[in-house]
Amino acid sequence: MDIIGKDNPFPDFLFAQYNKFNAQVPSMVKAHAFTENLINFLFPFKIDRKCTLPQIELNLSQLHIDFKDLTGSLEGVLETSVNEITKKFFSKIPEVYKALMNDANNFLDFDPAARSIESVILYYPGFYAITVYRLSHELYKLKIPFLPRIMSEYAHSKTGIDIHPGASIGKNFFIDHGTGIVIGETTQIGDNVKIYQGVTLGAICVEKTMKGKKRHPTIEDNVIIYAGSTILGGDTTVGHDSVVGGNVWLTKSVQPYSVLYHESKTIVRDIKMKGEEPINFVI
Repeated sequence: MDIIGKDNPFPDFLFAQYNKFNAQVPSMVKAHAFTENLINFLFPFKIDRKCTLPQIELNLSQLHIDFKDLTGSLEGVLETSVNEITKKFFSKIPEVYKALMNDANNFLDFDPAARSIESVILYYPGFYAITVYRLSHELYKLKIPFLPRIMSEYAHSKTGIDIHPGASIGKNFFIDHGTGIVIGETTQIGDNVKIYQGVTLGAICVEKTMKGKKRHPTIEDNVIIYAGSTILGGDTTVGHDSVVGGNVWLTKSVQPYSVLYHESKTIVRDIKMKGEEPINFVI
């Protein structure tokens, strides 16, 4: 078959299909680049240990231009003009930066493996995911379609941490290791919460009729959730200062200062001992 020949109908078919899609979407490639450039603007030492004030100002101007380019395709569905959206978003950047520095200091205070603020910012996947979340959350609050999720899914692809930009997360958030974490759209997380790898804060069921309803849990202040735990449901609240142990399955609320853990039986024996083998090796 001649793939590029004049008799090939596929290009015409593809063009017709393309015109059926909503053309008012931002470029995913440009959105990914914007995400990285925005992070590098906040933490310029990631790309160059020497950064002058004129260079920072130039980078900020370029970010404004790139953001307007990204949101320009959405102008027909935005609640206000691109210029106004740009102004509102960038006015929030100092506040986001302050929150992120609090997060980074929290990593340094809590994690014995963290050697410096710079190390947290440079290569901790949990901090990277939180950074993208806090930026995309501001876009979500401005009701910008597509772009917040493009950014959050980009962070998801890089870190294995899936934080919906609609989630509400307080100050001093800490994620350790992080791979496999899922935080749903209507999750509410208080201050000083710590979460480990494999944690799911999800919905009990996935149905289209649940759209617009609170379907993910509430985690109050000072809660620690250890690896592999699953907490489900919009009516489920983990009270403040609680500890959720590893591999816990929770679908109902617990009071403040609770300790939850999954108890299982682990058998330890000397491999040289004779007798019935407690583990079935038959495959």
